[in-house]
Amino acid sequence: MEVQKFTPFVSQMHSGQASHGAPLPSVGISNGFRHPNANTSNQAPPPLTNPTRFAGWAQTPVEEPTNPCVPSPCGPYSQCREVNAHAVCSCLQNYIGAPPMCRPECLVSSECGQDRTCINQKCKDPCPGTCGLNALCHVINHNPICSCAPGFSGDPFIRCVVVEKRPVEVEPSNPCQPTPCGPNSQCREVHAQPVCSCLPNYIGRAPNCRPECTINQECPGNLACINERCKDPCPGSCGFNAQCVVTNHSPHCHCQAGFTGDPFNGCTSIPVALPVEEERTPCIPSPCGANAECRERNGAGSCVCLPEYFGDPYTSCRPECVTNTDCARDKACLNNKCKDPCPGICGINAECRVSNHLPSCSCFDGYTGNPSVSCHLPPPKPKAEPCQPSPCGPYSNCRVVNEHAVCSCLPNHIGSPPMCRPECMISAECSLDKTCINSKCQDPCPGTCGINAQCRVVNHNPICSCSSGYTGDPFIRCNPEESKSHAYLGTTGPNCP
Repeated sequence: MEVQKFTPFVSQMHSGQASHGAPLPSVGISNGFRHPNANTSNQAPPPLTNPTRFAGWAQTPVEEPTNPCVPSPCGPYSQCREVNAHAVCSCLQNYIGAPPMCRPECLVSSECGQDRTCINQKCKDPCPGTCGLNALCHVINHNPICSCAPGFSGDPFIRCVVVEKRPVEVEPSNPCQPTPCGPNSQCREVHAQPVCSCLPNYIGRAPNCRPECTINQECPGNLACINERCKDPCPGSCGFNAQCVVTNHSPHCHCQAGFTGDPFNGCTSIPVALPVEEERTPCIPSPCGANAECRERNGAGSCVCLPEYFGDPYTSCRPECVTNTDCARDKACLNNKCKDPCPGICGINAECRVSNHLPSCSCFDGYTGNPSVSCHLPPPKPKAEPCQPSPCGPYSNCRVVNEHAVCSCLPNHIGSPPMCRPECMISAECSLDKTCINSKCQDPCPGTCGINAQCRVVNHNPICSCSSGYTGDPFIRCNPEESKSHAYLGTTGPNCP
C-alpha cells in the first residue's frame, strides 16, 4: 500500500482557544495513517484535553514518475527516446538538421543547388526520363532543359534525328569588310589578308593612327598645329618687307629695319628726311598705332582701325585672328577670320562637329563607312529565331508571334512555362484512390479484375475480390458458389503473398 504523508491541523470551535491550523503534538495512527512523530508501538493516542478541539489531516501525495518524452520536446520531424529518465532527441530518417530544427532536405527547388530540383522533399537531378532519344539535358535554375545534340534536330522532348549535311557554298569574304584597322586608317587586301596602314598625314600604327597634333601644345614652341600638322605659322602671315618671329606657337610680324607700315599687309621704306621743314598737321606724324589710320577733322586728328582690324587704334590694331587659339573652340582661323571649318569637309550621309577648332566627321546614326568620303546603311541582319533554342522549358511548345516567342504547356500537362509538368510522375502525387498512369492520375480498376469480380483502390493499388456469392480467382473469373459458405475473399493485389 502506498504510504501518504499527512500534516495534522487543529480546528478551533470556540474563541479564546488554539487557532485554526495549529499542529497537534505527538499524534499517532489515526484512521490507518501514522503521524511522522508517533512511536512505533500500538499505543492509543492520549486523550484530548479539550473535547471541543479535533484533529484534521492535510494530504501531500508523492509525485509519480513522468515520461520526459510526453509531450515531446524535440520539435517537428523528430523522434524522442527516453534514456536514463532523460529525453534524447534525433531527426527522423531522411530529415536533416538537429532537433528542434529538423526539416526535410527541401520543400521548394530554390533550397537545392542550381542543378537539382526538389522532388518528394529530396534534391534530385530532374533530367532522367525528361528528354527524348538522342537529346541532351542540362539543368538551368532547377529546370531541365532539353536540346538536340550537335548534328541532330527535331523535338528534343520526343526524338532527335541526324541532320543530313549538305555542302554549303562559301562565298569569298572580304577581310577588309568590316575593317579591322581602326579609325584614321586604310585597309588593303593582300593575299586574302587585311593589311592596315595609316591615312596620309596621320602617324602611329593601326589601329592607333592619329593626327600629328590637335592643339598647339603638342607641337614645338616655334610651330603651330595647322590642319592637324605641326607647321611654321609664318608663311603667308606677314606682308612684304616684314619679317616673322614665332613666339609660343604664334607668329608676330614687324617691319624690317628702314621700313615702316602695316607688317601684316606690307611695309614701305622710310623716306629720307629733307632739311626743308614741312608743314606739320595733326596726322603728320601719325599718332596712331599699327594697322590704324589717322583722320583729320577741324584741325584735329583721330585714329581708327583699318577695316577688319580690331583693337586700340592709338596702340595697335590686329586682325580678328592669327591662329586658331584666337577663336572660339567651335571656330577656326581662316584668312585671319574666325569661321566654321566644317563646310565641304565631310562626305555623303556624314555630319561634322568642331572640337578644339578642328572639324571631325562621323556617319549619321545607323550608317557606316568612311565619313570623310561616304557613309551607307549596313546590310540587314538576319532575323533571329526566337524559339531556337526554346526558352519555354520542359513539357512546353514555343510559337513565334510577331517575332516574339510565345510559350504554352503541352496537352495534358499543367502549370505554366517554364514550369510545365505532367499531372503526376509517381502515384504518390495522386489521391489515394488514383494511380499515376501515363503521367495522368487515373482509376487503376478498369480492365484489372476478372469476370464477376469487384475492384476497389487502396493506397493507389487496385484490389480485386469476388462478389458476394461467388468464388474463384478474382483476377481471372469468379464462379457462383455451389453451397452456402463464407464468401471467398480474393487476393489483395499482385504484390500480396
